[in-house]
Formats: sequence, structure tokens, C-alpha cells
Amino acid sequence: MPANKVEEYADGLCYTDLMAGYYIGAPEEVLQAIADYSAWFFVWDDRHDRDIVHGRTAAWRRLRFRLHAALDSPEDHLHHEDPLVAGFADSMVRVYSFLPETWNARFARHFHTVIEAYDREFHNRSEGVVPTVEDYLALRRLTFAHWIWTDLLEPSAGLELPDVVRKHPAYRRAALLSQEFAAWYNDLCSLPKEIAGDEVHNLGISLIKHEGLTLEAAIGEVRRRVEECISEFLVAEKKALHFADELDDGTVRGKELSATVRACVCNMRNWFSTVYWFHHESGRYMVDSWDDRSTPPYVNNEAAGEK
Repeated sequence: MPANKVEEYADGLCYTDLMAGYYIGAPEEVLQAIADYSAWFFVWDDRHDRDIVHGRTAAWRRLRFRLHAALDSPEDHLHHEDPLVAGFADSMVRVYSFLPETWNARFARHFHTVIEAYDREFHNRSEGVVPTVEDYLALRRLTFAHWIWTDLLEPSAGLELPDVVRKHPAYRRAALLSQEFAAWYNDLCSLPKEIAGDEVHNLGISLIKHEGLTLEAAIGEVRRRVEECISEFLVAEKKALHFADELDDGTVRGKELSATVRACVCNMRNWFSTVYWFHHESGRYMVDSWDDRSTPPYVNNEAAGEK
């Protein structure tokens, strides 16, 4: 995204608005770090897309390995020649500064998996492979970075959750449903531009290809799944909040964990509204206003990443 396009389009893309509506209550420095990381993530997604469109397999491979390296040692990549790598390193230095090393290691483990999932999407799209519905849903949980956005609830609340809390079915179910809603609603709103761009990674496209649905029926099925996520979250939310109450055993630690879980679950609820409004306010999804429905006007469509 060259400087002139940043000036013209950045505010209208509303990337930072998305995070500001999700991580309510986060300290300013935490929210700024998450917002900048989120903006980087969108730019990375666009680079990945352009590398696929232009067949830049070698460039993508280099970027993939560089991101893995920067994730493990961000301080060593702050001045990397590729600004996308340097920006990622800067984000990681800041994100890693809020909670203990155990949280950092978990975040890194989760994001290494996201990078590899992007590589699988690269090859699927390059080879025209439309994944089955079940394969797509499993891969989508990784390319949408479900557990990354869930991890970031913790620095926002100011405390790392122990595994026994984070992996509790009540907490995990609410977290998963909030992210599934976001991923599938994104698919619903992205479907027009992804069909125009001959993409293969969208729940609607998998339903058309493998379930034999018409476009209209596929849209209806994705919408049904989105609405089901909302209904199921309302049930899961109550269970997660009850779990938060149970954690308060009268000790200082119990009260701290209870308050943190309650804050995280409340922000899981915020994810629904902020994702909804983002998709209706961001220029990223206003394909009807683009000259070419397959090419966002804000991307650099030249040989980015070839160095």
C-alpha cells in the first residue's frame, strides 16, 4: 500500500475501528499495539492475495519463512528490507511486552500455525482447489486466526489466563462461536469480490462446489450458519459467565481470574457488533464502487515482495 493510497484509503478501510470495538477496556498502549497489528494483518492478507494473483510463488515462500523468523526473534527484524516484515517485527515487539513469556510462546505457536495455513491457502488458490466444506471450515479457523484474536483478549484484560481456565469448555465454546461468527460473516460479505476474483476460499464457494447449491442457496446457508452462531453464543455466554462466577472462591487470585474471564467474555460479545458494523462501513467490502470488482483499489497491484 503506497503512501498516496494510504492517505486516500486508510481511514475509509476502518481497520483500527474494528479492534477498538472489540478490546473494550484495554489500556491505550495495548489497544494501539493490537490495532496496528490488525492493520498489518490486513496488509499481509492483501500481499498474500496479490502474490497468488500474479503467480509470485518464490516471493510468497520468502515472505513465509521471513515471518516465521520474525515471529521468533522480532528484535532482529526491525530494520528488515521488506517493510511488511519490519512492520510485523515492530508489532511483535510491542505485543510481546505486556504479558509473561508463557503467553508470548503460546501466541507465537498459534501464529506459526496461521502462517502455515496461509501457505495451504496459497497452494489451493494457485491450483484452483476448492476445499470441501469441512476442510474449509477447519482451515478457516486458522486463516482467520481464531485463537490469535482470542489470545489478545488477555493483555486487554491485563492478565494471562492459566490453561485450566482458558481451555475450560465454557470459556472455549464462547470464544469459538464469537470467532466463527466473524469468519462466516466475513465470508458472506466477501463473497461478491471473491467470486469476481475467481477465488476458491469462501464457505459459500465450497457449498456451491461440493454441496451443489446455487449461489442464492449458498448465501442463504451461510446466513443461516451466521444466525445460528448468534443463538448458540447467547447460550454459551451464560455458561461462560457462570464459570467466571465459580472462579471467585473468595481468594485474591480467584477474584482476579473471575474478573478477567468476565471481561474477556464481555468482549467476545462485542466482537459480534464490531464485526457487523466493520463490514458495512469499511471500503474493503464496497465492491460495487470499484472499477474492477476483482481488484481492490487500495492495493499495490505491482510486484510487491519480489525483492
